[in-house]
Amino acid sequence: MYFGVPRDHPALATRVLRRVLAHALHPAARLAPNHSRRITAVIHGDLAFTVTDDLPDALDDGPDRPRLGYYGALLGPDRWAGAAAAALSTRALVEVWRDGHGIRQELVGIRPTAQPAGFAPPAGAGTRVACTLDPACFAPGSAITTDLDGLDLHGPYCEEPPGPGAVTLRDLRDGREVRYR
Repeated sequence: MYFGVPRDHPALATRVLRRVLAHALHPAARLAPNHSRRITAVIHGDLAFTVTDDLPDALDDGPDRPRLGYYGALLGPDRWAGAAAAALSTRALVEVWRDGHGIRQELVGIRPTAQPAGFAPPAGAGTRVACTLDPACFAPGSAITTDLDGLDLHGPYCEEPPGPGAVTLRDLRDGREVRYR
């Protein structure tokens, strides 16, 4: 439903990544304007990726009171695409940081394995979602495409002009890097 193809479709893994990136570039209106965020995605393997952006929205109430979403996870309705990807994962790691404070949480599917815990964050502010997609949720032999030039991160309804944001996508399988605006 969220990804536009059935579970047995060979493009599902690519659609999952594409939807997470498209949602990061077109966030919930209360979070940021369309095309304003800087997003970096890394494909680690055929069914594994990490998406990092510059918006630490789960820390809006402060690092000691993170805003929790589905089942007490750091992913909620404002990050529904990341939550949907996590639901199809054997493991997902969510990290959020700002002002030198960071929290992380591991998920199995969309359910947390524990409460968020502190970690030493990188500089700046952001959210990182790393997903290892569950092969049992995909057709045999499924993989994120290596043809990254054709990913449509805007879709037919995006009429916003380009903004300062961009998506940088690195594929560690072949060393390619693609940039989208």
